[in-house]
Amino acid sequence: MPTPDIEQHPDVAVMRHRYDQISESPMAQSADGLTFLAGLYLAMSPWVIGFSGHSPLTMSNLFTGIAIALLAAGFVAAYGHFHGMAWVAPILGAWAIVAPWVVDGPTPENTAIVSNVIAGAVVVLCALAMMSGTMRRTRS
Repeated sequence: MPTPDIEQHPDVAVMRHRYDQISESPMAQSADGLTFLAGLYLAMSPWVIGFSGHSPLTMSNLFTGIAIALLAAGFVAAYGHFHGMAWVAPILGAWAIVAPWVVDGPTPENTAIVSNVIAGAVVVLCALAMMSGTMRRTRS
C-alpha cells in the first residue's frame, strides 16, 4: 500500500492559507520589510561604516546579512512554505550582535560594534514579531 503524500492532505492547504493571511497583515509586512532592509544594511555595513579592513567581521556581516535578506524575501514571497525556518532569523540577528566580540581578528571600532548591535537587534525584534503573530493567529 503506497504511503499517502502529506502535501495532498487538506489540513496542509488550510495551514498554508492561514500563514498566507498572516503574512498579508500590516505588522507582518512591516516586520518582513524591516528585516530585509536590516539584512541588506548588515551585508553592506563594512563598506558604509568603513570597517572593511577587519576581514573576518566583514565576511561575517556580508554572509549573515545576505542570509537574513534572503530569509526575509522568502517570508514575503511564500510564508506558508518558509514558516518552518522562521526560527533562524532571530538566531542570525543574535549572531550579528555578538559577532564583533566573537569573530577572530582585531577588535573593531565602536562604530562597527554599534552598527552590528543595532542591525542585529532590529532583526531579532522583527523576527520575533513575525513569529509571535504567527503563533497568536494559529492558536485562535
